[in-house]
Amino acid sequence: MSDTTQHARVEGENSSGEAMYQLACELFPFHRGITGPGVRASLKVLQQHVPLQVHEVPSGTSVYDWEVPKEWRVGSAYIADAEGNHVVDIADSNLHIIGYSDAIDATVAWSELRTHLVTLPKHRGWIPYRSSHFESGWGFCLTHRQFEELEARGEVDYRVVIDSELIDGALTYGEIYLPGASKDEVLISTHVCHPSLANDNLSGIVVATWIAKQFASTSNRYSYRFIFVPATIGAITWLALNAKGLPSIRHGLVLTGVGDSGSITYKRSRRDCAEIDRATAHVLAHSAYPYEIRKFEPFGYDERQYCSPGIDLQMGCLMRSPNGEYPEYHTSADNLDFLRPDALAGSLETAVEILSVLEANTSYVNQNPMCEPQLGRRGLYRSFGNLNDGGAAQRAVQWVLSYSDGHHSLLDIAERANLPFDQVRHATDVLIEQQLLLDVNVDVGATE
Repeated sequence: MSDTTQHARVEGENSSGEAMYQLACELFPFHRGITGPGVRASLKVLQQHVPLQVHEVPSGTSVYDWEVPKEWRVGSAYIADAEGNHVVDIADSNLHIIGYSDAIDATVAWSELRTHLVTLPKHRGWIPYRSSHFESGWGFCLTHRQFEELEARGEVDYRVVIDSELIDGALTYGEIYLPGASKDEVLISTHVCHPSLANDNLSGIVVATWIAKQFASTSNRYSYRFIFVPATIGAITWLALNAKGLPSIRHGLVLTGVGDSGSITYKRSRRDCAEIDRATAHVLAHSAYPYEIRKFEPFGYDERQYCSPGIDLQMGCLMRSPNGEYPEYHTSADNLDFLRPDALAGSLETAVEILSVLEANTSYVNQNPMCEPQLGRRGLYRSFGNLNDGGAAQRAVQWVLSYSDGHHSLLDIAERANLPFDQVRHATDVLIEQQLLLDVNVDVGATE
């Protein structure tokens, strides 16, 4: 890669990182939950960037062992002292209210009120994020400093107001479908339900949006489907309503927590060695970024729904610092200052490279398999000699010729040769031009 090309690539990454960060800033104030106006407002913003369709699933709809819950809406929510001062107020932070809290307007003694308050004693200046979607009750989250100040006042009364309602409304999710040459699909999923948390998961939302923007402008082998769903119940709802189409999903990624400064982390699918797992491992092994690959476990994000035994999609989870393993997780410290434009750009680059491997990973047949073809008279040595690493490129063409027997894919060859996939793909392109290779797959569906 020339210095000019490298500079252009860095400039492009910086630009995309800043643009994604600005979109996260725009989305940050909305009070998102698993249902309600905040999700709708967020999806409306995304429609300005991508061809996203909004779906509404009525409350009470049966989805496997679950039921779409009632829609929760909240207006004002605060705790006021005897002088009318709001000592805790949702207007100051969306995180102050426990999600799905019941409505209340009552005078409450401190001894009772304190049992409805959640704090983080180890991080006295942070507000925790809590939600209680499927249990009745109410509560507030506040900094431990605020709690200590109220505790110091002793046994006094407070007015507690939560202007909320549960209605027969709908669960809202967004979906983008980009048709490709094949009806076989790659599914990208990200959750949209957390209020005012930047890394978890505005980062996943904006990176998924930018992937969709990029793939919408190209001709693709696979069809691509992007879904922006509330965590858990949203994924379950989407799977239940789209059960007939699930056999078309060949690969997938859950995107979450991809905007902090931690190393890129990939959690494998339940199958452990699915093509998406191998493609991701290969890309990370040849990338410039520090990374970690973990085995599947039935905890974490919506990969546990997509990989449940009755569904068993080939979907892994791409993130940076794993959920629950950084102190800012589910607190007010997961704010826009915690989000890194360069990390967003790096996550976008990594995801696109993984998808690019899937796009190009097919099998070929060597059309001149009786010993090595004469490469010199075809000008192939000159073609590879122009690259920065002509020796590695030459090895790539030898590997491709040797294993293009209709049974080994390009990813098989790249893994066996320990060469970057792009190098193997470039060698393949050159050999195709010389009519030395034939693609054995007329349709994507025949590749596995």
